[in-house]
Amino acid sequence: MAVQSSFKNMVLCLLVICFVSSALLAVVYAVTKAPIEAAAAAKTNNAIAQVVPAFDGAPELSQINVAGTDYTYYKVSKDGAVAGYAIMAAATGFSGPVSLMVGITADGIIYNTSVLSQSETPGLGAKCTEPAFADQFRNFNPAEKDLKVKKDGGDVDAITASTITSRAYTKAVQTALDVYRAITTGVQPDGASGASAAGTASDTENNGGQDNE
Repeated sequence: MAVQSSFKNMVLCLLVICFVSSALLAVVYAVTKAPIEAAAAAKTNNAIAQVVPAFDGAPELSQINVAGTDYTYYKVSKDGAVAGYAIMAAATGFSGPVSLMVGITADGIIYNTSVLSQSETPGLGAKCTEPAFADQFRNFNPAEKDLKVKKDGGDVDAITASTITSRAYTKAVQTALDVYRAITTGVQPDGASGASAAGTASDTENNGGQDNE
């Protein structure tokens, strides 16, 4: 009887511990859910404000499918007219996705860009967040400049020793431009821009036997 009683007590203790743990997790989730969502919304709104001209009211959230991929974007207006679009796009860099918020004015000028997330190497690809590189895309007119790194015949200066990251950033901006054109004209791009594709062999240069990020 003592053995059975001990076994029952162990089972009951485990059940109580599981119940209490589950209750505590539920409470923690309920308490932290709103602050986490608020922080995420603040981060998004801050990124929108950085990449588009001054606007009235709240950004209008929408989605569009371009070349088989769904993209999130925000339309902003000023004095009743569309002022621009903040478009979320990403491309695969050296260490993972480089995710951007790209602002494009109503007349198709890339107003500004902001990095939402990246995992590139500190001191190399991570420099994509710095003004020395990112400011090249401020007020970038794709009708006058080629949205490619100079190594590929374009007008964008790549980060030193970080060509793959530079290409990824530029591809993400190009993807946002394709999305903008689909939003405003309904025309889909002729081919995929490479935003969600991993870097191919042509994207990786060798420098003394080592990959050049």
